[in-house]
Amino acid sequence: MNGFKVLALAAVAGFLFTVTTPKSNAQVTVEVGVAPNCPYGYYDSAPYGCAPDGYYGAEWFSGGPWFHGPDNFKGHVDNTFDPKNGYKGPAPKNGEKAAEQRRDPSQFKANETRDGRGHTGEDKK
Repeated sequence: MNGFKVLALAAVAGFLFTVTTPKSNAQVTVEVGVAPNCPYGYYDSAPYGCAPDGYYGAEWFSGGPWFHGPDNFKGHVDNTFDPKNGYKGPAPKNGEKAAEQRRDPSQFKANETRDGRGHTGEDKK
């Protein structure tokens, strides 16, 4: 009888090792919502707040008040104006209008390139 118990126990253990939990096909939907209406653009990573004047270079605004360009677009930014890098200065509120006098584009000092979709690259400027 002991041999039968060992064989039965081994069979049950083997069966339990081959049984897997059923796979579920879950679908997750993330709704980002409408982009904020910011006079100088918004940060391209969460929480997507309004970026201050001087964060984005002039090429971001060449097609209108806030332009990301074609799919392969890369524009210059000064990420010292990014809160992730310690910036604690003023930022416009959602819906504010741009200042009458923008900064001189020749004075812009980029230190990074971005594509507006959260991807960064080395600055070639």
